[in-house]
Amino acid sequence: MNQPLITAGELQDALEGPRPPCLLDCRARLGDPDAGHGLWWKAHLPNSRHLDLDRDLAGPPGAGGRHPLPNRQRFTEALQRLGVRPDMPVVVYDDMGGQLAAARAWWMLACWAGHPEVRVLDGGIQAWLAQGGELQEGDDVTSSPSGWCPDYRDDTWTTAEALQSSSVLGVDARNRERFRGDVEPIDPVAGHIPEAVCRPSVDNLEEGGRFKSPARLAKELPQGDEVVAYCGSGVTACHNILAYAVAGKPLPRLYPGSWSEWVQDPARPVATGA
Repeated sequence: MNQPLITAGELQDALEGPRPPCLLDCRARLGDPDAGHGLWWKAHLPNSRHLDLDRDLAGPPGAGGRHPLPNRQRFTEALQRLGVRPDMPVVVYDDMGGQLAAARAWWMLACWAGHPEVRVLDGGIQAWLAQGGELQEGDDVTSSPSGWCPDYRDDTWTTAEALQSSSVLGVDARNRERFRGDVEPIDPVAGHIPEAVCRPSVDNLEEGGRFKSPARLAKELPQGDEVVAYCGSGVTACHNILAYAVAGKPLPRLYPGSWSEWVQDPARPVATGA
C-alpha cells in the first residue's frame, strides 16, 4: 500500500502537477447529518467535492449499527457521481485530524474498494490553511462522472458473529471512559468487547493534529496475530487502521457495526473496567 498521508505542501505541489488528485471533503458532525455539506458549502479546498458520512459512507442506521457499510451499489454510485477513477489519485480530508470521516473514506476507498492511490491530508483543513492554502466558497465545482466499478474486498472487514467465534485482538478506538464503561452517552449499554484493548484514535495524533511518526506509532499500537478495529459505530476505528498503515504494520480488519451493533444482542458478552 502507498504512503497513506500527504502533507499540505505536497498537496499544493500535486494540484499543480501532471496528475492532480480528486479532492474529497469529508467533514462531518456526529448527530447532525446536514453539517458536513454546510461546512463544505461555506468554504472548502479549491475544486473539492463533498463526500457525505451519513449519505455516502454509511447505510441507514439499524440492526447493523449507527454507521453500517452502505451496499456496494450505493457506494459505487457515489464514487461515479464524484468522478472517482482508479487512474486518478484521491485525497480526502476533514477538520479533525482524520478521526471522523476522512479515515473512514480512506478505508472504504483504499481497503474495501481497492483504489490504488488514496491519501489523507495530514492535519486536515487546518494544515492547508497553515500552509497558506486558499479556500473556495459555494458549489462551482464540476467533474465528469466516472464508470468505475470497484472490485470490493470483503476480507477487509468482519462481522459480530465471526468476531465472537474467533480468537482475535479487538482494538477499541473510543475514549478510555467509554471503554471502561464509566460513561456511555450514545449506546444503551456501557463497556467493551471482552479481551479488547483501548487505543483511543486521538492517541494517534500529535498535539497539532498531525499523525505521530511511523516509528512512534509502530511502538505504541497494540499488536496481535489477528487484529480487529472497532469503535462506537465503525468510523473512528478506521483512524486506528490508518495509523497501522502509517506505521507500516499489517492492517487490522474493520468491524463496521462496532459497539452500536454489538450491544443490540443481549447474548453477546460485555466487559467493563480497564
